[in-house]
Amino acid sequence: SDWVYKTNERVKFDITVSKNNIPLKDVTVRYEYGPEMMPVTKSETIVLKNGTATIDAGTMKEPGFLRCRVVAEYEGRSYTGLGTAAFSPDAIQPTTTEPADFMEFWEKAKAENARIPIDAKLTLLPERCTENVNVYEVNMQNFRVGARLYGILSVPKTEGKYPAILRVPGAGVRGYNGDVANAEKGVITLEIGIHGIPVTLNPSVYNDLRQGALNGYQNYNLDDKDRFYYKRVYLGCVRAVDFIFSLPEFDGENVVVMGGSQGGALSIVTAALDSRIKGLVAFYPALSDLTGYLHGRAGGWPHFFNQSNIEFNNTPKKIETSKYYDVVNFARHLTVPGFYSWGYNDVTCPPTSMYAAYNVI
Repeated sequence: SDWVYKTNERVKFDITVSKNNIPLKDVTVRYEYGPEMMPVTKSETIVLKNGTATIDAGTMKEPGFLRCRVVAEYEGRSYTGLGTAAFSPDAIQPTTTEPADFMEFWEKAKAENARIPIDAKLTLLPERCTENVNVYEVNMQNFRVGARLYGILSVPKTEGKYPAILRVPGAGVRGYNGDVANAEKGVITLEIGIHGIPVTLNPSVYNDLRQGALNGYQNYNLDDKDRFYYKRVYLGCVRAVDFIFSLPEFDGENVVVMGGSQGGALSIVTAALDSRIKGLVAFYPALSDLTGYLHGRAGGWPHFFNQSNIEFNNTPKKIETSKYYDVVNFARHLTVPGFYSWGYNDVTCPPTSMYAAYNVI
């Protein structure tokens, strides 16, 4: 009933193709199953005489997830369904390892970043303000002199001291509106971008960057842990906390970090790197157990070492760099409460990779 099995228990998937809740007769489906994100164990095309079938997909001997994918053809269109069964997910352990100098590397990076003046600049956005909340675009110096970090700050107008939420973004290149809704409830909110560009530009600019200069940014300089794209990003999250603590409206103590996917990863990273964070919310965290594919199972987004990337990325330097940025290794250092949520059918941030981080926590 909960889709959770023990290793070596057998799993069966029930398939039903229906229209208006009535099973369709003589419908053709193609099904395949196997460990999530890995080559399929079996694939077959069958005709469902009465619109239903049961597939015996066997079992898994090791903790993980077994996924069944079904494609139905009806009146010239394809319809796809997924079902994913867990096998002893609480026993999933990471494949990545923590470098001996992991925290030393990050403490040094934070110290170097702290020496760069924050030089914060705020621009009021009158069109986004409400009766109760002031909304600003903010930018601050981060990573190197002259490089900026941008975000949207929302602050309650009523005089007082407020807790704060740092919202960290999912993957992609886009503008941001800020979290005005929570600010209306009496919480300072700061929603940041990660690319060092303003977050209030015309959408066409982000589209151009997404298709051009920032296409595949998550792979930039993966062969060098000091130049990898996410070093500036991770340090930028800490710099955003610096900024929150500089605000006169902040209560000086209560700040949490939250995000989904890439943002789920950044939530865990920020809470591990910055002892000022009191709690975190991580939805389907990416960048978790990146080396899973090198051990015959699913790894986290952005899938550096899966079948389509392995030829390019399977080098000792890139594998070693990944360990300094893997969410699992930050998860080992968490000391604050968190709220975590993800789904078994996620084909972007696989549950195997997320359990590898969660079980460490």
